[in-house]
Amino acid sequence: MKKLKEHPKAIIFDMDGVIVDSMPYHFIAWYEALKPYGVRVSCFDVYTKEGERWDKTLKSLLASHRVDPTQKILDQIFALRKKIFRKYFKRFIFTGVDEFLACLKNKRYLLGLVTGTPTPEIDRILPKKIKGFFDCIVAGDHVKKGKPNPEPYLLAAKKLKTRADGCVVVENAPLGIESAKSAGMFCVAVTTSLPADYLGKADAVVESLEQIPAIIDRACRIDIKK
Repeated sequence: MKKLKEHPKAIIFDMDGVIVDSMPYHFIAWYEALKPYGVRVSCFDVYTKEGERWDKTLKSLLASHRVDPTQKILDQIFALRKKIFRKYFKRFIFTGVDEFLACLKNKRYLLGLVTGTPTPEIDRILPKKIKGFFDCIVAGDHVKKGKPNPEPYLLAAKKLKTRADGCVVVENAPLGIESAKSAGMFCVAVTTSLPADYLGKADAVVESLEQIPAIIDRACRIDIKK
C-alpha cells in the first residue's frame, strides 16, 4: 500500500455510490431515457462512467450507438432522464454515513464533496443534514473538465486550503479514481457499485466507509483513533 507522507488534513468524498445509494436510479433513468433513440445501456456502461460530467457521458453513449448527438437530442434526453430520475429516486443514504461524517468532523478533518452531478440536482439528492457536514462541494457545473481530469479534486483542495497530498479521496468508480490519482491524492475505493477488480488503480479498496480510518492509519502509521 502507498504510504501517506503525513497525517491527512482533508477527506474528500464522491457523492453517488459513496454517500448516496443512487446509482441504481441513475441506471434506470439513463436506460429509459435512451431507449427511444435505440440506445441500450447496461449497469456496467453507467457505473463505469460514474463521476463524469453528464453531457460527456451522454455524448459518449450516443456516439457508441452511432446516434448524432445534436443539441436538440441532448436536451430532449437530459429532460427525460431528469424526469425519470425524479420519479423513481428515493433518498437512500448509505447506512451509517451521517454518524461516520460526524465522527470525522469531531476528529477535525476537513470534509469535501466532489461530484459530476450539477448543483441543482445535488440539492434534490443530498439531505440538508448530510450536506451540512461538508466544508466544500464541487459540482459538475463548477469545472470545465470533469473526472477523470484532476480538475475537480484540485479545485476541492484549493477550496479546503490544503495541499493535494494532504487529502484522502473516497471513490467508487474508475474515472473518479483516475481523477484523484492524477491530482496526486491518496485514494480509497469502496465496492458499493463495482467489484474490486474494476477499482485496482486505487491505493486501497474497502467494502464500507467504516474501514477507511484503519486504512489511513496503516498508510500513515499514525493512530487516528486516539
